Amino acid sequence: MCTNVSLPGDLNELDVKPTDTLRLLEAHRPIKVGIILVVGVMITLGNVAVVSVIYSAVPGWSRNSRYFLLSLTGADSAFGLIVMPMNLCVSLVKDYSDEPDPFCHVVAFFNATVYSTCMYTLASISLERYVAVFYPLQYSSILTRRRALMLIAFAWIFPPVLLVPITCPEGIIDVHFSTASLVCNPSYSSNVTYSLTLTGFIFFPCSALMTFCNLRLWFAARRQRKRLRRHASGRWTRPNVASRVLVPVMTAYYTCWTPCMVVMIYTAISGSGVPEWVEFVAVWLPTSNGFLNCVFYFWINQSFRRKFHSVLQRLCFGICPDSKPVHDSVMATVNNNTVQDRSSSVSSTCALLPDAVETYI
Repeated sequence: MCTNVSLPGDLNELDVKPTDTLRLLEAHRPIKVGIILVVGVMITLGNVAVVSVIYSAVPGWSRNSRYFLLSLTGADSAFGLIVMPMNLCVSLVKDYSDEPDPFCHVVAFFNATVYSTCMYTLASISLERYVAVFYPLQYSSILTRRRALMLIAFAWIFPPVLLVPITCPEGIIDVHFSTASLVCNPSYSSNVTYSLTLTGFIFFPCSALMTFCNLRLWFAARRQRKRLRRHASGRWTRPNVASRVLVPVMTAYYTCWTPCMVVMIYTAISGSGVPEWVEFVAVWLPTSNGFLNCVFYFWINQSFRRKFHSVLQRLCFGICPDSKPVHDSVMATVNNNTVQDRSSSVSSTCALLPDAVETYI
């Protein structure tokens, strides 16, 4: 969504001539392209590994959880498979002196759509996790398979509908190619009302929902942890799952998305640009959230890690049949069964919120 920061080649804060500005931008472009490629490869490889695991059943994850996480993986993968290649392609063929063209409008539309879909998907996951932890007995009736799929469909269909005006070359908003961020940017200052409407329908409601759900989970897990510690007479040694998972998730979300939204609102209202590297970081920082999601939503989860090790073992056994130790295979099966039993126990008793948080994160 955040693909608007400055006008093409707008480096007015730098006291340089236009020719010096273009020379400076050209000197920085290889560095920027390298950063974009590295982030794109990390996002793609991380999500390929995620898909290879959640394609099969993961202990402790419900069917709806797998649907939402697959949706998140698809949105994150789009950063590396759609957003980055399309913008790098434009940056290689686009003449800096050219006016915006229809293809640039299409690229800007895909950029904004992928960003918005990712935010809606993150909000949907927070809502699903909230229902699973606070209403475990009513979960199947509150969040049915149909409702879960409808939430996912909304996250993928509503953003394109909201952003379709960007595709029109003579529409309600202008689009240009930014030499600072190497992307096709909607000029949100050309239509402030539409720009603020986008933030009001996408960033702020998603952020409010995520903050509410995760804060409620964190406070509930914290209270439960204190009660269990008192009953254990100070011998409670289990890790603080709520702080280890929920705090990094929200910190990464706001760190990646807030600069983008702040710069977007600032440029939309003021009509002025920002320095080159501020624009570049603000535009591309949200894409790194696609890789961090792999870490916080998947790798921290013990069930996911065990399943990933199992997938690697099967892959190694397929390549080298003699390399799979019988003992490791048996231990993996035992561990998976243990996690399944533990997850079932937590879901049925609904007593240990720290365990429930760990299961649904």
